[in-house]
Amino acid sequence: MTILDQLAEHARERVAAAKREIPPEEIRARALQMARAERARGGERFFAFEKALKKPGMSFICECKKASPSKGLIAPDFPYLEIARAYEAAGADCISVLTEPGWFLGSDAYLREIAAAVSVPCLRKDFTVDEYMLYEAKVLGASAVLLICSILSGEEIARYIGICDELGMSALVEAHDEKEIRTAVEAGARIIGVNNRNLKDFTVDTQNSRRLRACVPEGILFVAESGVRGPEDVRAMSEAGADAVLVGEALMRAGNKKEMLQRLREGALNIAEKTGSRPRIKFCGLTRPEDILAANSLRADYIGFVFWDKSKRYVTPAQAAQLRKLLAPGIKAVGVFVDEEPAQAAALLEVGIIDMAQLHGDESEAYISTLRTMTNKPLIRAFRVRGQEDLEAARGSSADYVMLDSGAGSGEVFDWSVIREAGRPYFLAGGLNAGNVEQAVRVLHPFAVDVSSGIETDGVKDIKKMAAFAAAVRQER
Repeated sequence: MTILDQLAEHARERVAAAKREIPPEEIRARALQMARAERARGGERFFAFEKALKKPGMSFICECKKASPSKGLIAPDFPYLEIARAYEAAGADCISVLTEPGWFLGSDAYLREIAAAVSVPCLRKDFTVDEYMLYEAKVLGASAVLLICSILSGEEIARYIGICDELGMSALVEAHDEKEIRTAVEAGARIIGVNNRNLKDFTVDTQNSRRLRACVPEGILFVAESGVRGPEDVRAMSEAGADAVLVGEALMRAGNKKEMLQRLREGALNIAEKTGSRPRIKFCGLTRPEDILAANSLRADYIGFVFWDKSKRYVTPAQAAQLRKLLAPGIKAVGVFVDEEPAQAAALLEVGIIDMAQLHGDESEAYISTLRTMTNKPLIRAFRVRGQEDLEAARGSSADYVMLDSGAGSGEVFDWSVIREAGRPYFLAGGLNAGNVEQAVRVLHPFAVDVSSGIETDGVKDIKKMAAFAAAVRQER
């Protein structure tokens, strides 16, 4: 038997013992009760793990572990609460807590106490072999669990993800090769981790993440696990397109964890380096099949459907569904809403008519919180920029992305000097066209540029103007 086989078998024995102590129906009832209570409080903790990984730039999952099969005893003195608090103070995005007791000398008690002591989301790092362990993780305070393709079938992974969704938890699905990545994708994984450590013999190959990154579709969060020792390794993972890295031994052995995490952060690419100098392109307000085909041919990154019935570019959900069928793979469909009922926006996201929601009215943080209890799809919050107060509001938004605009479809340019230091990546909108977007890209370096009226003639999308806009953004003139 490989070490992984032994770990999985031991996990089954542990589950059998746990079921004798707390019956499955009881642990499930406890977990569901916790989920209902969190939902009643607004659901802010729901899917906290993946929300943390969605932030712009590299996210860091910092690990608390006492030992490992490959390194033996890592931390003879293991003040786990002190370590977790140090990670939180250092700016960790998430904390991974080993609960496997045999080889890693972990404990459920470590997770329970750490989750109660820190505000950052915690991952239960264990060898999940039974749905009982999912309910157990929720009761212990975990925001996420690890599902390993090597010890689970695709059907089990899909079922376990469904249970996690019901509990408001995230699932980090771990793969080691192309076949396992396909299994994870087909099972509906929203976060895929590629382990650079071979769990059969525990050797490490940091090229594994680089080789397999291209196999993970856009829109699925990608985590590089194991083998991160210094900033050069973070840089390599960042260049490969990782959204997050999981770091264990390097941090556990560091005397000053804050300094070590800061060193690791220095290796991460900034947004401009990661996406290149070219921002992403969003063609908004598309209403006709020929508009979609033009966006496909011009390799847009996003297209927008306007679901506000006061707009001249309004489309119904049924019309958008038909247009979506023509959209090329890889292009994200964004639904533009103005003070829409959250349930209506969530419904269009969940049935797949759109991939993201753009909030263009007076939607509050409470609105966003409510919408997040209904869907975990990305949200863009638009802000009309008139001064620093609006920019501060944008910086503090809990939305996945912000849009800085001159107003709802005004077609006017605002004072760009206000946003020279925006403080976070953003979509730039408002009065853009082929004549001014090149300057905007050169001066402001936005994450994405959004255009609607600037690519129209007599209120209709003009493929020549769309092509000229794309060429200007890409500096192909």
